[in-house]
Amino acid sequence: MESSTKELIKPIAPATPLVLASNQISKIDLPDHTQLPDSDGTFVKNFQEHPQSIILTSSIEPVLQKIHPDGRYCIGQDSGIYWRLTDPLEKGAEAPDWFYVPNVTPLLDGEYRRSYVMWKEIVAPLIAIEFVSGNGSDERDATPAGETEKVGKFWVYEQAIRIPFYVIFEPKKASVEVYHLVDGRYEKMLSNDRGHFSIAAMDVELGVMEDSGIHWLRWWDRAGNLLLTGDERAGNAELIAEQERFAKEQAEQKAHRLAEKLRSMGVDPDRI
Repeated sequence: MESSTKELIKPIAPATPLVLASNQISKIDLPDHTQLPDSDGTFVKNFQEHPQSIILTSSIEPVLQKIHPDGRYCIGQDSGIYWRLTDPLEKGAEAPDWFYVPNVTPLLDGEYRRSYVMWKEIVAPLIAIEFVSGNGSDERDATPAGETEKVGKFWVYEQAIRIPFYVIFEPKKASVEVYHLVDGRYEKMLSNDRGHFSIAAMDVELGVMEDSGIHWLRWWDRAGNLLLTGDERAGNAELIAEQERFAKEQAEQKAHRLAEKLRSMGVDPDRI
């Protein structure tokens, strides 16, 4: 490895949003999403994480499609965000369980992103969500870069990547914490009267809903209406169609009974 590259294998300074200056980028061919590892080899921590991510994505997509009619946005589910160059490379990434980036193309050179690489992008994610499986210490770790080998996830999101909204969801406790980046520091948000947290930039609210004893992180609109998943929307459409069919059958049966009654009275219903 050349000496110029070795100098880059260090954490970025807290006040520096990008890993490299433009004059450094011109000198070194930095790896992109196709060249960086897309996994650190760890297992998904529990079976709820995958359906939870699908619920968040499926229910928010109609909203994001309205916000981005040109389709310029991407959603990451347990995907890496590379914020610094390290050796090994995967040590320079954090992988939120769910995150959303506005105003970027979902495809790069015709293929879906394997990861989100900060030194190749301009836009930071708007929101990152972590699902807690342990005691939550990893998700709240604010250890700065340079003090220990392991950098705290909270610090990375706040100081290095600077994600405006950071969410920590603990399903076992049915609790959710939402942090908003204000003047360069995370401030813990207060919930509204519905127990939801307003994410104004997305025109939605975020909260917890219980279903069959399991707690799920869900989106609501600003009026407090639950945003449905694709399956829920399909189920509602099927229910409405069934109700309409039932109403039509009831109306036809009622008309038939009325016609029979008129005929019993010597009245031809077809001539009325």
